[in-house]
Amino acid sequence: MNSLPYRAAALVLFSCVALGAHAQDLTGRLASIKARNMIVLGFRESSVPYSYYDNDDHVIGYSQDIAQEIVKEIKIAIGAPGLQVRMIPVNAQNRIALVQNGTIDLECGGTTNNKERAQQVDFSNTISVTETRLLTKADSNIHSFNDLIGKTVAVTTGTTSERYLRSYIQKNNANITLVEARDHSASFLNLETGRAAAFFMDADVLASERATAHRPEDYVIAGEPQTHEAIACMLPKGDASLKAVVDRTISRLETNGRGQSLYNTWFMSPIAPKGITLGLPMSDSLKAIFLHPNDRPMDD
Repeated sequence: MNSLPYRAAALVLFSCVALGAHAQDLTGRLASIKARNMIVLGFRESSVPYSYYDNDDHVIGYSQDIAQEIVKEIKIAIGAPGLQVRMIPVNAQNRIALVQNGTIDLECGGTTNNKERAQQVDFSNTISVTETRLLTKADSNIHSFNDLIGKTVAVTTGTTSERYLRSYIQKNNANITLVEARDHSASFLNLETGRAAAFFMDADVLASERATAHRPEDYVIAGEPQTHEAIACMLPKGDASLKAVVDRTISRLETNGRGQSLYNTWFMSPIAPKGITLGLPMSDSLKAIFLHPNDRPMDD
């Protein structure tokens, strides 16, 4: 008698039992996600090109593409092909708290992974690297941080850029005034309307604000980089199972070429809704991370 059909049937039965056992063994946030058949993603509303609205109020961006790949992997990991996705907007002030209190399961926006924040939440493998610089009007005569003395600088509340600049002012006893705003668009408006002489933020954010301005040629990115920062997704502290799924998804994207394609789409090509091009080639730091994905902050 041919035993192959019986072996095949046994293999199918074993696989079903294994999948059932795996589903029962789920712990932490993965178990919660499966129980409610829903994952809640935090997103930024205006962090071009990471996470923002298009003209139809759909959330798009580099980070969102990565988040959707993570969702696909989670569906497989928990055996929930019909998993629903709920989107909740977050900002620089509330994003960490919303991860900590369980309101959102995962936040993929433009959040910096640093040692201080890592005491409160966990971070995925790095998805991007940015550096902080200044956006000014082309005729401002601001070329470096030394030119900020006696000036007002726009910052977005709750960002690492704001904290760095406050520390810089205190350390150097610098005569620099800060004007805060809730989001990057409002910070740029402070520059545009003359309330600030410069906007200090990640270079990719500055590039997007310049590209979407009414007259992009009126603005320049200036000043020596002050920091290099690892951008990553945030997830609950100490949830090893969820982090493993998130990290292996990002690692796969970065090592199989898909990550490079996503980067080129959002940083080197025209993007919705206005067809702007940021023109920010991948840095050597990010190239190195794509070769060897890791979740290390850059303030070690």
